Amino acid sequence: MSSHEACCGTMFWVYLLSCAGLVMFAGLMSGLTLGLMSLSLVDLEVLAKAGTPQDRRNAARILPVVKNQHLLLCTLLIGNSLAMEALPIFLDSLVPSFGAILISVTLILAFGEIMPQAICTRYGLSMGAKAAPIVRVLLVVFFPVAYPISKLLDWLLGKGHVALMRRAELKTLVDMHGDAAGKGGELTHDETTIIAGALEMTQKSAKDAMTPISETFSLDINAKLDVHTVGMIMTKGHSRIPIYSGRPSNIIGLILVKNLLTCRPEDEVPTRHVTIRKIPRVADDLPLYDILNEFQKGHSHMAVVVKRTKEDGASAEKNNSFTPDYKMTNGHAHADGTCFIHPVSLSGSVTLACQHFRKSSK
Repeated sequence: MSSHEACCGTMFWVYLLSCAGLVMFAGLMSGLTLGLMSLSLVDLEVLAKAGTPQDRRNAARILPVVKNQHLLLCTLLIGNSLAMEALPIFLDSLVPSFGAILISVTLILAFGEIMPQAICTRYGLSMGAKAAPIVRVLLVVFFPVAYPISKLLDWLLGKGHVALMRRAELKTLVDMHGDAAGKGGELTHDETTIIAGALEMTQKSAKDAMTPISETFSLDINAKLDVHTVGMIMTKGHSRIPIYSGRPSNIIGLILVKNLLTCRPEDEVPTRHVTIRKIPRVADDLPLYDILNEFQKGHSHMAVVVKRTKEDGASAEKNNSFTPDYKMTNGHAHADGTCFIHPVSLSGSVTLACQHFRKSSK
């Protein structure tokens, strides 16, 4: 426009207020584009179910708006573009063309981009919830233009999918909370250790969690429960003691320490005369979840880990996860049922695994 409105006239204030409104509208669209589009559906659903009362209300208001992300993106960008393109037209009625361009760029950059995006990045959830009614109106107003473009984006890029975390990412997130324990983090080190251990179980087998025979405390079947032996048992503090025959790798069962209460150390009762409970054997490549499921059945709290060989690989598949158990009867090792387990079948690579995969509960 060649003519400019005189200062302080009616139209001057109309154009000036229009420019201010366009800058604020462009800033709102720019801030909401960054704030709303950065909120994933997973994050919003988590906040809507498990957030603070205020976060739950905010997430519930935003979820219907961001459900169709491409339509929301097109609507916000169209509104932002209209405001930025219209601003120089109104400024041209107030100042020369060169000044209109300079002022327009400055206002848009400072108050239409930088400040709104900084605010919405910090307070995206609350700002998005407050602006949700305005966004709903804009979705209706710009629907004829935004909808075809959004459908084209759906066809080209695919609809927005729920981006769930992978196992490794979730574990890393838990570890980060553990590192922040005592610094504002709500999870303690013990809690993060338990959660991380549960996430790793599907990727680990018995050999990854077993305790080697060389690091365990066990008793020979021919040992006597004298003062020295009972003292060692009390010092170790275990609730279950593995029993072997001949060599430590030949585990034949276990005894419960509580059953030794009736044994007097001065009587030097032979270990074979104490109730020896059966102990299952598991393959070294058996997943930890399968072992845990067997432990939860209550049949045993300890298992012997045996290296799988080619000969017993097929039979182990038929017998499922736990191989036949065995117990002592008159000094001989027998399998449950009709199968006979020779001591030689337990090779030197036998190791011991407990329910908690290190030390049994005391």
